[in-house]
Amino acid sequence: MRPPEVAVAVAAAVAVAALLAPWAAAAAAASVPLLPAALALQRAVPHKGVALEELRRRDWVRHRSSRRGLLGGVAGVVDFPVEGSANPFMVGLYFTHVKLGNPAKEFFVQIDTGSDILWVTCSPCTGCPTSSGLNIQLESFSPDTSSTSSRITCSDDRCTAALQTGEAVCQTSDSSSSPCGYTFTYGDGSGTSGYYVSDTMYFDTVMGNEQTANSSASIVFGCSNSQSGDLTKADRAVDGIFGFGQHQLSVISQLNSLGVSPRVFSHCLKGSDNGGGILVLGEIVEPGLVYTPLVPSQPHYNLYLESIAVNGQKLPIDSSLFTTSNTQGTIVDSGTTLAYLADGAYDPFVTAIAGAVSPSVRSLVSKGNQCFLTSSRGGVAMTVKPENYLLQQASVDNNVLWCIGWQRNQGQEITILGDLVLKDKIFVYDLANMRMGWADYDCSMPVNVTTSSGKNQYVNTGQYDVNGSTRRASYKSLIPAGIAAMVVHMLVFGGGVSRR
Repeated sequence: MRPPEVAVAVAAAVAVAALLAPWAAAAAAASVPLLPAALALQRAVPHKGVALEELRRRDWVRHRSSRRGLLGGVAGVVDFPVEGSANPFMVGLYFTHVKLGNPAKEFFVQIDTGSDILWVTCSPCTGCPTSSGLNIQLESFSPDTSSTSSRITCSDDRCTAALQTGEAVCQTSDSSSSPCGYTFTYGDGSGTSGYYVSDTMYFDTVMGNEQTANSSASIVFGCSNSQSGDLTKADRAVDGIFGFGQHQLSVISQLNSLGVSPRVFSHCLKGSDNGGGILVLGEIVEPGLVYTPLVPSQPHYNLYLESIAVNGQKLPIDSSLFTTSNTQGTIVDSGTTLAYLADGAYDPFVTAIAGAVSPSVRSLVSKGNQCFLTSSRGGVAMTVKPENYLLQQASVDNNVLWCIGWQRNQGQEITILGDLVLKDKIFVYDLANMRMGWADYDCSMPVNVTTSSGKNQYVNTGQYDVNGSTRRASYKSLIPAGIAAMVVHMLVFGGGVSRR
């Protein structure tokens, strides 16, 4: 039976809400009032194509270990371009480009908030792809041809710090002049190894005078000379990975310690097929942003997930499943395409969603995934944002097969909020105050970002919004009426929500 409220605009919405807790004020920024708020995540109309098992396999490749630390500092707003999209049937990842070395070369690197290190393919390299299905020209970095490059040795203090966190490798027999190496292994056995170098990175910085300056800084990054497993495949190959974690060797921390950028970064990833978006080392300050604390002393960006509710009813899930530990927790990771629920939370979630659809919709299980078979004719108009939990998998005659894109994290009690959740939202990673903020937003539109002068001016695509005014566009599409009967469900976070 269709609940009355699903006939209105909130039908089919997914809300991620953060609720108050007694200790919230200590975890959130001081002097900021605490208010209840919700992050609305609604379905989009996806496209047919890659099977869910293939998307899960791709995500597994990108789930890897990372360790982090924190540094301080304030400065301008560093701006990176964004390409790619979250559409798992087209690209399934977001990437940016960075310029390194002298003379400068441009490299395409995946945006990954689930790891720390920036690394690019170097020459020579064993197993590294030489072409890409993303229609980009792959490059390789050569330290010997850059006049500003130097190799990090095992005696370097930066290598010593990385050794302590497991992000560097130096054999006991190595001399102090031996290169500081690294090896990253991925979930399916694929991986990359190489050595660290120091060289110049070039980037655009938004200054307080409403102008963009060409800036540069010397940073440490990884030089990959070996790749294995899925990293060798050309279908979605890029030049490397740009880790946006908290460790002292992350670019965020390095630029912050140099006084180049603040201790906060933000992104707004477009959910349309064309993709793109906004990525800045600075704080987006659009109206409607709400914040919840980050779990401290964690290797990832962990949030305090307390419960899940569907249609206003809290699901029968043991809250201990959401406790943060070495084997549990809720992670925000832009390097993951889908979303994954803790194993013990998945069945109650799917059961509740299946019970909310119209009786006219046929529920079935396809290749282990809960799906819904609907007629492709007709539909209802509704505001649709690309944050979604349904993926269109197939079309047979006049019927369309929709499957839940939120996957079971088999055998693990870790919940991962990937690009399905992050797209078409502003997300602010405020490391200075150990909090994360979000708001609904059309990521093709201008945004305001704080600079070191305290002024708010910046928009994507190289244009400036001097008056700080922005406008929002809505996404309209047709969703089969039976599917539209799915009602609000929430991921409820503890720690409170603060407005800026």
